[in-house]
Amino acid sequence: MRIKDSPLPLRSVRSFVRRQGRMSANLRQALVVLLPKYGIDPAQGAIDLAACFGRDAPYILEIGFGNGVALLDMAQHNPQRNYLGIDVHRPGVANVCTQVEKLSLTNLRVMCADVTEVLGNQIADKVWDAILIFFPDPWPKQRHQKRRLIQPAFVDLLVRKLRGNGILHLATDWEDYAKQMLNVLDQHPWLENLAGRGNFSERPGYRPLTKYEQRGQRQGHVVRDLVFKKRDELVISS
Repeated sequence: MRIKDSPLPLRSVRSFVRRQGRMSANLRQALVVLLPKYGIDPAQGAIDLAACFGRDAPYILEIGFGNGVALLDMAQHNPQRNYLGIDVHRPGVANVCTQVEKLSLTNLRVMCADVTEVLGNQIADKVWDAILIFFPDPWPKQRHQKRRLIQPAFVDLLVRKLRGNGILHLATDWEDYAKQMLNVLDQHPWLENLAGRGNFSERPGYRPLTKYEQRGQRQGHVVRDLVFKKRDELVISS
């Protein structure tokens, strides 16, 4: 399988709907005052991560960070790593900016943008040490499942952006989506399932157990983690 090197065209089917809801005055103010300070402008063109963070360090991307609980926890407890969170939902972006200011974090940046456009057109290949996607929208209705983020073409894009031995870590509490994810990732020639082909992983210690997840577990939801590593060499199935 050849992974295309050309920029990704804008996709016609999006994996998200902008459910902005109402924002408090404080969150609106954060978008005006703090987003320019802690955010990366998606209109700036090519993104130089070292320049954005003011240093070169391991780069971790979280896609769809929601209200930012996991992203903030990881950045706070791993100051030696640089974290970028990309999400389209402005209240969550504003909340993360507010907490970055409060916690004086220097290793966390955010973008309010469509991740496919950012990765496809603005960030070079082979730059991420890890890409994390925790609890993406499951789009449970059959007619909507084409909107699910984890599709072969998107995984191709993620693999292009990972460094050799970089980690791709997904998590979901929606069982049929977990199985779809597992099938897509297990089929990819550049990815190695660290739990063994066909298996889910135990939750790594670096992924925080959020209140949302704890509540789901009390309700009987099973959370599936999928942890894959990008191979150094292409594996072609016989």
